[in-house]
Amino acid sequence: MELNLLTLCYLIGSITFIVGLKMLSHPESARKGNLVAAFGMAISIVGTIFLYQENGEGLHNYVWIFAALIIGTVIGVLAAKKVKMTAMPELVSLFNGMGGACAALISIIEFKHITHHFSIASVAAPLTEVPYATYLSIFAGLIIGSVSFAGSIIAWGKLNGSIKDFSFKGQQVFNIVLFVFAIALSAYLIVNLTADTLPLFYVVLVASLVYGVLFVLPIGGADMPVVISLLNSFTGVAAACGGFLYNNQVMLTGGILVGAAGTLLTILMCKAMNRSLLNVLIGSFGASSGGTQQAVTGSYKEIALSDAAVCMSYANKVIIVPGYGLAVAQAQHICHELEKILEEKGVDVKYAIHPVAGRMPGHMNVLLAEADVDYDKLLEMEAANDEFKQTDVVLILGANDVVNPAAKTDPASPIYGMPILEVEQAKTVIVNKRSMKPGYAGIENALFFQPKTSMLFGDAKAALQKLVAEIKSM
Repeated sequence: MELNLLTLCYLIGSITFIVGLKMLSHPESARKGNLVAAFGMAISIVGTIFLYQENGEGLHNYVWIFAALIIGTVIGVLAAKKVKMTAMPELVSLFNGMGGACAALISIIEFKHITHHFSIASVAAPLTEVPYATYLSIFAGLIIGSVSFAGSIIAWGKLNGSIKDFSFKGQQVFNIVLFVFAIALSAYLIVNLTADTLPLFYVVLVASLVYGVLFVLPIGGADMPVVISLLNSFTGVAAACGGFLYNNQVMLTGGILVGAAGTLLTILMCKAMNRSLLNVLIGSFGASSGGTQQAVTGSYKEIALSDAAVCMSYANKVIIVPGYGLAVAQAQHICHELEKILEEKGVDVKYAIHPVAGRMPGHMNVLLAEADVDYDKLLEMEAANDEFKQTDVVLILGANDVVNPAAKTDPASPIYGMPILEVEQAKTVIVNKRSMKPGYAGIENALFFQPKTSMLFGDAKAALQKLVAEIKSM
């Protein structure tokens, strides 16, 4: 009876994961989708704790189990409530890394469990009574989970500024060799696992951790959201391996959904960024092409608030390009107010969203959804580029690399080949920035020095508040 109830709990959990993921596809239902999936996860956890049995016995150590659940829940709730929107990508990377670590720990524990008798009697013959599929799941979970954990921690450090980009000559080749070495050694151990070869398991662990670090270290600029998406898919695949090991349907379903969704998102983002998925895997994604970058010459010009207000108020079409500076200033709500005021004056207002704007996939979409911006007003990069020629004013709020013409003109630039929002096609471009400091890629933006571009310096929230007040007074 308990087994049937547990199976039912896992079935409910699997269904809610699928339904929740489907609901996440639209901002209006995304919040409910999260709650639905969380409900299914809660049922699965409670069912496992109280209904799971092996050899007629249930789980033990309830004190440790519930202590861990309580501590983890408190930490998770406090972290989610206190985190600023600008730090959300860092939190996502950190949480994703914890998922990878859990998957790797599952592989380590299960490996020690099934090879326990090797420590009692030293035997030279391989352990043949354990199916090869079990070992395959263990090593796959170990490698993928370790790479996800190490890479996510490096990504977390890079996003908060504590870790800088790093690369060395021949790193791409070294990454490939290290990755192949880990896989080859795993294959050898699966076939030839004996008491003498047991320590090599931990060599695979170390090699995977080192690869995860070197995989993310050279990545910089606007490419970090793609890597975060890929690391997320790694964690899902590693969790699915744990589902195979435990024959746990809900764990398997959840892992497959996360892995598949993350992989599809990564492929779509690579396509949008004109990048190769192979380059992502070997750790050369977003690295500098080498050579001397083109020098940016000329001078920029500033625009007064009153001039910006007049320019936007009498425009037929305005496209707003949100960037990380908008998130830093928490200016999404006042930006939405600007949109409504301009629409009251008959101005057509839309938003141009670059695939990697911000620091994680969908960063700007989430930011604007928080301010109740109509989802239909958000233009993807291709659609926005088609409309810029008919646009009177483009207002750039804290975006830099995603509108940098160097991506099209400078082969030595770190962002060369990356499709950008072609804002220079509009009649007038107004850029709001705190200063002329380069963006996340650390390079100058020639757009800021073009004749049709004007700079509106200041914090995005304060600048928009003054701009809204100026437009209202007209």
